[in-house]
Amino acid sequence: MVEVLAMTGRRLRQLRRSPGRLLGVTLSPLVSLVVLGYLFRDTISVGGGNYQEYLFAGAAIQVGLAGVGPTAIAVATDLRTGAFDRYRSLPISRVAVPLGHTAGDFLLSLLALGIVVVVGTLLGWHSHTGLVPTLQGFAVVVVFSYVMLWVGVLFGSIMGNLESISSVTQFLVVVLPFFSNAFLPVSSLPALVRPIAEWNPISAVMTLCRDLWGNGAAPVSGSPYLVAGATLLILLAASLAVGVRRFATAG
Repeated sequence: MVEVLAMTGRRLRQLRRSPGRLLGVTLSPLVSLVVLGYLFRDTISVGGGNYQEYLFAGAAIQVGLAGVGPTAIAVATDLRTGAFDRYRSLPISRVAVPLGHTAGDFLLSLLALGIVVVVGTLLGWHSHTGLVPTLQGFAVVVVFSYVMLWVGVLFGSIMGNLESISSVTQFLVVVLPFFSNAFLPVSSLPALVRPIAEWNPISAVMTLCRDLWGNGAAPVSGSPYLVAGATLLILLAASLAVGVRRFATAG
């Protein structure tokens, strides 16, 4: 635990020296809420529901997707500069360094999510299902955000080129949501895109959040609870295994 706290403190000091990273994590979600939600709330129909409320789940999930890039770049930088090699020479756990990266960035993601919640509430979002389901919905977003940080560890571990990492992670934040039910119900998407959106795992995660918040449904194939849970478990297991192994064999 002491080792993880030390690595987390190191990551937080890095983030403190780069305050612009908070803007990087919140920019796309806020643009979605303001531009799409505010400007088009009266023109886009989501089956009789409130479009601003429907859109909020997509913006919240974008916070998690936006966290992949900073973590991936930080891990790749540590590998390139030999930081992993130096830490491996110390008597610390193999998982301490990647855990420190994800723990530090997780605090940044929580702060970004808080900003998105405040802006979304000001623009008209609210839950209709009571305290417990509302908290459960946010728990889904929080877990998703943390799993995405481990995906960042995975990308940083296997991709050495920082420009390639930036391109891939920007695709996740900007392009991937358009091939899901983030901004429109699957039934409203073009026929060519609809099958992709139905099988896109983040569609299930957002459907689950909307169900827990009472913000309208956007059905996907199968149970969103099962699909979302399986997706998060698989991503976490794969990313954790690769990230820890990469730290152990770096050099």
